[in-house]
Amino acid sequence: MGRGLNKVMVIGNMGRDPEMRYTPSGKPVTSFSLASSRSWTTPDGERREETEWFNVVAWGGLAEICNQKLFKSQQVYVEGRLQTRSWEDDNGHRHFRTEVVASDMIILGPRNKYKSDSDNNNNHKDHSKSDDYQSNPVDHLEKEY
Repeated sequence: MGRGLNKVMVIGNMGRDPEMRYTPSGKPVTSFSLASSRSWTTPDGERREETEWFNVVAWGGLAEICNQKLFKSQQVYVEGRLQTRSWEDDNGHRHFRTEVVASDMIILGPRNKYKSDSDNNNNHKDHSKSDDYQSNPVDHLEKEY
């Protein structure tokens, strides 16, 4: 059987502030939602727009960075893989949730919640810089998921 590929790249706006918690063993995990929109024109000339929502989970050092640096409405690039979890509720109903397990994150919008885009115009466009907003998945993510 051949080797598979499970890779997701999303650019979107934060739907809410991130929420960080810790596993019983003390490992940090942060979750947040991203909204990514696309627009097109129909053959009749009508303009349409569609928004897709992604649930994102980050672990370890990346979880801590996401919790510290991200905020609602900020534009973010997230790279990772899809993972579907399932569980059974108290009534015996089976539930499923598909998430992006983040391995990398780059802030594209303002890095400060209280500054406008124009104040950050020269800072947030340079993606080639290696700084603490980017994360190496080997260094920061734990392999238990």
